Amino acid sequence: MAAISASQVKELRERTGLGMMECKKALTEAGGDIELAIENLRKSSGLKAAKKADRTAAEGAVVTRVAADGSYGVMVEINSETDFVARDDNFKAFAGKVVDALFESKSDDVAALMGGEMEDVRQQLVQKIGENISVRRAVLVEAGEGNRVGAYVHGGRIGVLTVLQGATDEAAKDVAMHVAAINPAVARPEHMAQEQLDKEKAIILAQPDMAGKPENIAEKMVQGRLKKYLAENSLTEQPFVKNPDQSVAEFVKAAGGEVIGFTRYEVGEGIEKEEVDFAKEVMEQAKRS
Repeated sequence: MAAISASQVKELRERTGLGMMECKKALTEAGGDIELAIENLRKSSGLKAAKKADRTAAEGAVVTRVAADGSYGVMVEINSETDFVARDDNFKAFAGKVVDALFESKSDDVAALMGGEMEDVRQQLVQKIGENISVRRAVLVEAGEGNRVGAYVHGGRIGVLTVLQGATDEAAKDVAMHVAAINPAVARPEHMAQEQLDKEKAIILAQPDMAGKPENIAEKMVQGRLKKYLAENSLTEQPFVKNPDQSVAEFVKAAGGEVIGFTRYEVGEGIEKEEVDFAKEVMEQAKRS
């Protein structure tokens, strides 16, 4: 069995708030799989949903561009090796060229774009800055009849495109801001995948307070907790970040519209990067010199 590293224990502690020994035991039982350890802890101790992993493998930026009439929008993630380069004007200019090219062609085909002249521009930038630059992904969002696309980018690192029916540009942007801040799993409760609901139901049934409950009571408890889970993870049901006294759905309805969907990008999400212990690295180099 693979050894459990201090960084794994640290991440699990940060995400669950549990003690070091409890985290190490959970990781050992899960074979080092942090997500499985969290799932097992939720089953055994009733632990609430843990914080999402915050480790990223890349720096860079998310950029968006939306048509003036709100009919469509494009969002792109472009990566660099360091945050310093992501703030460089040359990098920002390249990011602007990429999103403009995809916007004008009304496309999110990164492979096709980087198979042409834009690849030469990227290589010239790499030579100039001395750091690898890559266009990781892009999405084209089309509003559809009677709808509009809204956009919001926070700090250059989190970007959101929303689609609202019948609402204002300002409302579409405000909802995008909410998505950037709160990161809901789905737009509406009915959008939650059945597989995810089945998984959550299994976790609820395995929690200690469910033991020995009559089947009809247990089912009522499960449905109540699933309803709460959906409310917490669905955009429309969440308290609106700019006015917690109303839900996002209520805010949009007051603006004359309805939430259709959203797409959210965060720089480096889903990719892990190697964590470097600089103090240890310096000590090892000193030993070799």
